[in-house]
This record gives sequence, structure tokens and C-alpha cells, in this order.
Amino acid sequence: MKLGDVVSDFGAVDQHGQMVTLTELLSTGPLVVYFYVKAMTPG
Repeated sequence: MKLGDVVSDFGAVDQHGQMVTLTELLSTGPLVVYFYVKAMTPG
């Protein structure tokens, strides 16, 4: 993935336990998605 790539819509559970989608979040403006390696795993 590189800057400007279009990604498929996806969903995740937010901090309140509610399912949200990429489309819903983008409807309020720009969005930064950050992926990180889980603690105590190689990588």
C-alpha cells in the first residue's frame, strides 16, 4: 500500500463496542489509518 492507493471498505469495532466502516468515518472528512504490530510479536 502506498500514499494515494484506494482501499476496499472495511469495518471494525470502535472504543464503544459499535461497528463502524471506513465509508462512515470518511463521511466526516479525511482519515488516517494506522496499523501497528501487536506487542510481544516478531516484526
